[in-house]
Amino acid sequence: MDSSLSPRNTTKTKTIVINALFIAFTLAATMFINIRLPIMGNGGLIHLGNVPLLIAAFVYGRKTGAIAGAFGMGLFDLISGWTAWAPFTFVIVGAMGYVAGLIAEKVPGKSVVVYSLAVIVALIIKIVGYYFVEVILYGNWIQPFGSIPGNFLQVVVAGIIVIPLAGRLKKIVGQV
Repeated sequence: MDSSLSPRNTTKTKTIVINALFIAFTLAATMFINIRLPIMGNGGLIHLGNVPLLIAAFVYGRKTGAIAGAFGMGLFDLISGWTAWAPFTFVIVGAMGYVAGLIAEKVPGKSVVVYSLAVIVALIIKIVGYYFVEVILYGNWIQPFGSIPGNFLQVVVAGIIVIPLAGRLKKIVGQV
């Protein structure tokens, strides 16, 4: 018997491929679908990278959500001139994906309500996390408020896109 075709290896391979795809989707959506806000301080960057991140978390779970967010957006920071942000993004966005996926997996109730709760918690993680990172990087407690509108908008828009789709996508993936 060829052990390379065992169900366990197929599952590992499938997991690696799914994680790699969501890293790539998150990186591409962050890199190519974005708008920099012209407001004080860092200003914020509005992008759609949170869409594949939340889909990964809701459809495939907390680990895939964390991996997609941490590596996808972390890579964006490394290759697009935001290098100083990469370690912080890795932790903050990885935590967003993990917690959103955890809520989607563990909290009982209607999927729309559960996914909405997950998006709200991810939003809080992003706003609080990046606020304190900017305080550290800029040494100023006021300037980081300028990034909150962009962070808020990108997660809310992602939630509006993902919440109606996630349940349907989960059913489709379950049938495959």
